[in-house]
Amino acid sequence: MKAIVYDRPGSFTLADIPTPQPGPRDVLLRVIVAGVCGTDLHLHDGEFGPSYPLIPGHEVVGEVVERGAEVTQVEVGDRVTFDNTAACGHCDECRRARPAFCRYILAQGVNAPGGFAEFVLASADRCFVVNDLDPEVAVFAEPTACVVHGLDVLAVAPGSDVLLFGAGPTGLLLAQLLPKSGAGTLTVAAPTAAKLALAAERGADRTVQVQRGGDFADDLLAQTDGRGFDIVIDATGALGVLEHAIPLTRTGGTVFVYGMTAEAAMLLIAPYQVFRRELTIKGSFAQQFSFDRALAALRNGRVDTAGMVTHRFTLEEYADALAAVADSACIKAVIRPGGTS
Repeated sequence: MKAIVYDRPGSFTLADIPTPQPGPRDVLLRVIVAGVCGTDLHLHDGEFGPSYPLIPGHEVVGEVVERGAEVTQVEVGDRVTFDNTAACGHCDECRRARPAFCRYILAQGVNAPGGFAEFVLASADRCFVVNDLDPEVAVFAEPTACVVHGLDVLAVAPGSDVLLFGAGPTGLLLAQLLPKSGAGTLTVAAPTAAKLALAAERGADRTVQVQRGGDFADDLLAQTDGRGFDIVIDATGALGVLEHAIPLTRTGGTVFVYGMTAEAAMLLIAPYQVFRRELTIKGSFAQQFSFDRALAALRNGRVDTAGMVTHRFTLEEYADALAAVADSACIKAVIRPGGTS
């Protein structure tokens, strides 16, 4: 089969490698569509803990073409998506109900073969049948599951005045679920007008176009008559945005770090402000116990992904896909190994 294979950071080839064979409880999937996200850009640079050789791709929808002898949950021909992580279940973090921090976690697309390939193996126990969903809807299951877990962590107080930085795929998912999770007023700030228009259609009460590297704090504070926001969420991973988060947060409020920065990035904060104004800083990592709820939101329309896939590529065009994800004109890029038509 053909697959994108990295041998070191920044170095990949489209390689011909043996098609994997399913074990007793595995299924072999023909990859229909695989999402490309910001995490893949970090993995390209050697961040986020990759193991080599690496086949990336952790947002995957595929068709079951072969199943192991003990598999009964899915049938050959089913279309499925899958939770790309598997925890050991008995390390100290697993015992604390934090499987994403498992000492021995297997994460397909990070330290185990992922979906930027013609075929991928998945454990049948981690598969979800999505015959009823278009593949380009089902491919949002993993990022939506991450957002659902993020909202679990954030625990929005009803009526909160929320500021969300970012209107990329994650920002648009958050924009749809925040109002349904307690946000009283949602303001979305981003530099791209077209993305802000989608955010307005999907749940934002206000949108503010801000320039990268610009001084936008005063304009945003004016939205709250100078009080600040109960919750400020960064879904960009940009330090230039994060440095404004504390000044924009109301006394007693919460700064939520959701976007993924470079591993070595450092943020200068004023501890006195955190202390004096009783601020809370929270983070959210990946997804835990949320895949089923994410699929429910995709099925019942709480999350509408129409128009969010803007760029489609083949495996041969993988380098172009990475470049698209880094371009603000792109909302969501996907790889379709069988062709983009």
